[in-house]
Amino acid sequence: MIAATEVDESSLRYRGWRVVLACFLMAFFMFGFGLYGQGVYLAELQRAHGWSGTLVSSASTFSFLLSAVLVIFTDDLLVRIGLRALILCGLAALGASTALLGLMQLPWQLYLAYALMSVGWTGMGSVVIATVLNSWFERRRGLALSLAFNGATCGGIILVPVLLALSTSIGFRSAMLAATVVMVVLVLPVVVVFTGWPVGASLHAAGASGGGKAARHSRRTLLANASFWTMVLPIAIALLAQMGFIIHQVTFLEPLIGRASAGLAVTIMAAMAVVGRLTLGLFVDRLDPRLACSASMISQAAALLVLLQSQSPIVLLLCCAVYGFSIGNMITFPPLIIQREIGSVAFAAAMGLGTSISGIVSAFGPGLVGLVRSVSGDYTMAFAMCVVLDVVAAGIVLWRPGKRAEQTRNLSPSP
Repeated sequence: MIAATEVDESSLRYRGWRVVLACFLMAFFMFGFGLYGQGVYLAELQRAHGWSGTLVSSASTFSFLLSAVLVIFTDDLLVRIGLRALILCGLAALGASTALLGLMQLPWQLYLAYALMSVGWTGMGSVVIATVLNSWFERRRGLALSLAFNGATCGGIILVPVLLALSTSIGFRSAMLAATVVMVVLVLPVVVVFTGWPVGASLHAAGASGGGKAARHSRRTLLANASFWTMVLPIAIALLAQMGFIIHQVTFLEPLIGRASAGLAVTIMAAMAVVGRLTLGLFVDRLDPRLACSASMISQAAALLVLLQSQSPIVLLLCCAVYGFSIGNMITFPPLIIQREIGSVAFAAAMGLGTSISGIVSAFGPGLVGLVRSVSGDYTMAFAMCVVLDVVAAGIVLWRPGKRAEQTRNLSPSP
């Protein structure tokens, strides 16, 4: 992507900020319905149809794994059908998925709904958001990404309680249909009017000349790129630990501080994720993203370590706040590192492939933490494992093999 640099990106009149608004709404509904809403569906579908938790949970796992596969081909789809068409396809798929969740009667329809949700992730997920914002911003890229991805956290904070309240008052079916209509009414016009590439920009990342062959070539090249792996692997490891803690947080805290306070801890963590993204966005364009990423991972490790040593309600809530401060930034750092080290030519391919790898690895986080807890008898070993994973990830992300090779070449004597 070639970003327009002869414009004032700090001006509110710059069209890129309207694109940020569109991406914020996309993230709000995609993460709200596709991630945070999963707990609502689990409870409501069991209550409405008597389906087992295993059935609904397995459909959820199927959706996440399918999403991780489909997202690899985002760059191909951007070339073949275009940005706006891909987003609209994602919106249509997500709308069909949420409507079907309210209307379904048979188990196979659950898998169809979750498959459609995976298509929604491809058209409205983090890869598309990062790719389009990368094309619009150069100097304020970090702030734009932070603001847009805050929509993901806001989706969990706002949409989930609304769905629960509506389900109680008008029923789950009517709640899902009403929320779907609201999503389409809000997102559709914004996408049609605001989204698009900057004037003169082109999607080199997906191989404008050569199509799918160029995209496949860039993916092969990325898999042989050490700098790519020293970004993807630590992010995947950190997200594995992060997903494990988030899913088991309430179960760990409830015996210590009670159900109400455990719920408050989740709220505080989510609110701090918003604060963390906004704070990072103000400074990250002047920081080394690898160093900032490593510091975020260390802060999570430190918060978990203190969490394991204390039973004070105040300390436990403070630890959740510190942990939450860096939660959202784990999906903000990859596009910043990719743009600086891999560049615009393979940006969409790198984002798609990296997101796929991270998604597959992190999907095992909750199960791994649960397994270690079952074997050891409590969460001490499980969360200690998460601390170690965060520290290891923080070390790997600081390794810059490409830079070292370049320095070696520069120091080598001329023949």
